Amino acid sequence: MRQTDFAALLSRIAEYSAAYRAGASDRKHRPELAFAEVRARFEAPTPEHGASTEAVIAELIELAEPGLAAMVGPRFFGWVIGATEPAGMAADWLTSARGQNTGNYLATPASASAEEVSAKWLLDLMDLPRHASVGFCTGATMASFTCLAAARGEVLRRAGWDVEADGLFGAPPIEVILGEEAHSTIFSALKYLGLGYGRVTKVAIDSQGRMLPDAFAAAMRGVKGRPVIAIAQAGHIHSGCFDPFTPLAHAAHEAGAWLHVDGAFGLWARAAPDVAHLAAGVELADSWSVDGHKWLQTPHDCAYAIVRDSDAHYRAMQIAASYLPAGDGGRHPSDFVPELSRRARGFATWAMIRSLGREGIAGLVSRHCALARRMAARLASEPGVEIMNEVVLNQVAVRLGANLDAAFADTLTLRVIERIQREGECFVGGALWKGQQMVRVSVIGAGTTEADIDRSAEAILSAWRAERGASA
Repeated sequence: MRQTDFAALLSRIAEYSAAYRAGASDRKHRPELAFAEVRARFEAPTPEHGASTEAVIAELIELAEPGLAAMVGPRFFGWVIGATEPAGMAADWLTSARGQNTGNYLATPASASAEEVSAKWLLDLMDLPRHASVGFCTGATMASFTCLAAARGEVLRRAGWDVEADGLFGAPPIEVILGEEAHSTIFSALKYLGLGYGRVTKVAIDSQGRMLPDAFAAAMRGVKGRPVIAIAQAGHIHSGCFDPFTPLAHAAHEAGAWLHVDGAFGLWARAAPDVAHLAAGVELADSWSVDGHKWLQTPHDCAYAIVRDSDAHYRAMQIAASYLPAGDGGRHPSDFVPELSRRARGFATWAMIRSLGREGIAGLVSRHCALARRMAARLASEPGVEIMNEVVLNQVAVRLGANLDAAFADTLTLRVIERIQREGECFVGGALWKGQQMVRVSVIGAGTTEADIDRSAEAILSAWRAERGASA
């Protein structure tokens, strides 16, 4: 492709992208077409001959457009995923243009430097041990996997076993202690690591999903002297609550356990003075996983595996080969993640922290928490609507038909969710919590305003009234 044609194509993509982002607030917040319809649009025989790049990109835009949700829109509350802000998106474009495979600092010193400096900023923003190591992963699932791999290696090393060299065959069994409502990605990470999701000990929780300290301490006493990994969470997926980290950390370390914290979105509370108290004591843990593409609003995919013991982190993840430059003691990005070939995620992270600053990040977190409280208050004013959680962060768990038969209320709630998504004024998700079907509202889009909250609350209540009336 000629350089002039390539430049023109990139300009057209930039124009399309700017228009797409500018219209995010006005379009329906759900895909226009369902999966089967979009799949049919893409269906075609394997191409026998190539097409021009211009034609391919034009076709991709046309085929994909009706199957896109407005995840960057201001009224998308379906999941805690963030909205990809401009500085990170622009940096990510540069990342693709530069084509840096970020495994080795000698091969791409700029990519490695951006990661190393961003890692220091992250530790400072969240007030975590400054000597901790940070791996830049795809998402919280792999960040937890990475941290728990370091935990697995270290607790077995203390027991006289080298799992990195000898594997799990014949190794002392590892006890895993976590809360009854740990996030599903934690169980996935345990499965990937050969620790099994069915062999865990689940600790009793309170009504908001927080582990009970006495129950946790009793579980720790029961496994003292064995290799143990304990897992807590900062930001319950439904309630947004935080485990009581200080007593958990003391009980875990008294038993010789490694304490990991799943902080996919909640760990960012540490960056906002008005909600930082929610995560008090989290710094006492041994490792932490947190997403960048949530509250930092970086592009997908981006997350951070943070480990207090950098040697354990390195042992679990380091990749060595004769063809890879050894360097002179610098930080190879691939030594702290389960990937050798990977994009330069540090550029977007650097750009977002540089563009927002400490003040901007704190403001974003605080504003979203306030907007969640506003949403909860608006919804709770309607008869038959109950807020199931203490709205301490950005999550609102909504029970519809609280005054109705439970099974009927569940059915009605599912119909309301379907109507909301179909109408597309906003997008919310559903979940089963405490044995009840609920509407889950996750406030985390950078562009969301009070007007968007009010508009969305009215859309939710309108759908509720319509379905309740149809069922009367």
